[in-house]
Amino acid sequence: MAKGALSPRQKMINLMYLVFIAMLALNMSKEVLSAFGLLNNKIEKANTNAEQRNMAFLESLETKANDAPEQYASLYRKAQQVNQASEKLDTYISSLKTDAIKNIEDPHDYEVMDKPDHFNNLFFTGDKYKPEGQVFIDKMNEYRTEMNSILGDSLAPEIKASINQNFSTSPETNRDGKEIEWLNYNYEGFPLIASLTKLTQIQADIKTTKSELLSKMLGGVQADALALKNYDAFMTVKKSAFYSGETFDGSIILGRVDPNTVPKREELTLDGRKLVRGTDYDINGGRITLKVGAGSPGDHKIEGTLYYGEEGDLTEVNIETGFATINKPNSAVIAADKMNVVYRGVDNPMTVSIPGIPDNNVNASAAGLSRVAGSKYVMRPGSGRTVNITASGKLPDGQTVSSSSEFRIKDIPPPVGAIRGETGIVRMERQGLEISTISAVLQDFDFEININVTGFSFKVSGQPTVKVNGTKLDAAAKGALRRAQRGDAVQIFDITANLAGNSGYLLKKISPVIIELTN
Repeated sequence: MAKGALSPRQKMINLMYLVFIAMLALNMSKEVLSAFGLLNNKIEKANTNAEQRNMAFLESLETKANDAPEQYASLYRKAQQVNQASEKLDTYISSLKTDAIKNIEDPHDYEVMDKPDHFNNLFFTGDKYKPEGQVFIDKMNEYRTEMNSILGDSLAPEIKASINQNFSTSPETNRDGKEIEWLNYNYEGFPLIASLTKLTQIQADIKTTKSELLSKMLGGVQADALALKNYDAFMTVKKSAFYSGETFDGSIILGRVDPNTVPKREELTLDGRKLVRGTDYDINGGRITLKVGAGSPGDHKIEGTLYYGEEGDLTEVNIETGFATINKPNSAVIAADKMNVVYRGVDNPMTVSIPGIPDNNVNASAAGLSRVAGSKYVMRPGSGRTVNITASGKLPDGQTVSSSSEFRIKDIPPPVGAIRGETGIVRMERQGLEISTISAVLQDFDFEININVTGFSFKVSGQPTVKVNGTKLDAAAKGALRRAQRGDAVQIFDITANLAGNSGYLLKKISPVIIELTN
């Protein structure tokens, strides 16, 4: 035997080692493919949750725009532009991913997605791009340009910088310092699952950008609402009437009404008599609303102290004001009992009176206005945006006084979908959803209104939409629910309903409710 020659047995052992090492390398490759697949799946789930939050944000912003168009309408229009630009790129990327796996029997078998052929053949021909490759680059550039246009030069510069970085198509530099075109650097020669994961990450960047930008825009509007330009000037005086020749004693101050600023305790008196909360005054929207009798003719003093909580302590605010009662009024007093507007579709209680004139000598007239008893009326507004209420009364000396006031007419705000009394995104068990009742509520609305739900659309991710009549899941909806996975988002939308006692009134679009399954 020659020196250094291997025996047949040793050759076999060496061959087995080579086969073993090759098998280890093969298994490691499959594990890497699976890791990419699991990462892609995790990002997709996070994208679904982010999109649900973004849609809930837009629904809420739409409601704000309807209720306060002067403050939120322009913001909502800009938010719609952001959403449209984001949806356009997101939808295009979804189509790329769908086409890439349409011929794969099991889309969750990541170990078979080891070939680069699909995107190599789709985007590249030699050292040039195919039309679809150029389309991809154009879509990225279009999104970046459109978002920069929406942002302008002053809004959210840090988000603008992030957009320019995350959606850049500029050439990349590899580890050897060589400059490579963006599309080649990211999608040429990579396993299919790696390219799919990169596309999913772009979708995550889209949704994150949209979320951050919408929050930044809303924060700017709310900060603007607290600016000094939203304060009004008020004048305080020691007394409400002055005689000829007197020196006027008053002060002009800035004031802003905050519904969240409510005193912890009140100590108020009227001409020395202690006022009782609930009987003599109420607190509504940060305002102390007095409801005391005017008393006899002359000056009346309101004095006392309001105690507000501030950093765990009580801060005292002294009150010294008053009013004058006169014998002969020259105008009517017309006020809504609950609000400074009247709502279409409901009975609005009104009080119409003229100080010094008995209620039976006071007449009020307006389209939709009817007397209930004494000074109490009910307003049922019809079409239009305003209504004028005219009140007239006869004084004891036979003279007639009259006054007219204009009230704004508003529609009932959009209801919000609810399940178990909860709105927005609700986490609950599958069994609870099967037996729960779908309802619609009016949040922070002054009237007690019953809304009858008549039907809704039921959507489980990845399954067809089910139309349901009534307020609970039917057999078809329950069947779709049983096929849902834990953590899936179930949408209840296109909720149809009517007002109890006024089925002819057309409610505004009802916001959806989203359920995240916990089992």
